[in-house]
Amino acid sequence: MGRAALVKLLLDTHVWLWSFLRPDRLSRQAATALEAEGNELWLSPVSVWEALILAEKGRIELRPSAERWVRDALREVPLRDAPLNREVALESRRLAIATEDPADRFLGATAKVYELTLVTADPHLLAVPGLATLNAA
Repeated sequence: MGRAALVKLLLDTHVWLWSFLRPDRLSRQAATALEAEGNELWLSPVSVWEALILAEKGRIELRPSAERWVRDALREVPLRDAPLNREVALESRRLAIATEDPADRFLGATAKVYELTLVTADPHLLAVPGLATLNAA
């Protein structure tokens, strides 16, 4: 019997947050993929930045502080780094996406450059041609 193929998943910011704060919001398919043994989970520094900004604006509450929550979350569920680099920056401008949101552009570009499947509920990202996605909603 063959082994299941390894899937490399890049978590969109909201998916990363939902996985801790609101796991009920994840689709069954997304939750299963995140928990599947052998799948690689990746996170962009853009998602850490975006989570901190959401907390600063009062859109989400991360306790005891946003920075501490992020550090604890990353310790609890280790994720591979998907670093920003020049190729990601170049791809962010080539990406055929119907938004100028820089976070969305960087996350989509990161998934393409590193050949990752982006786990997202964002309709703009789900509609990008040639981008491997998994609908988290």
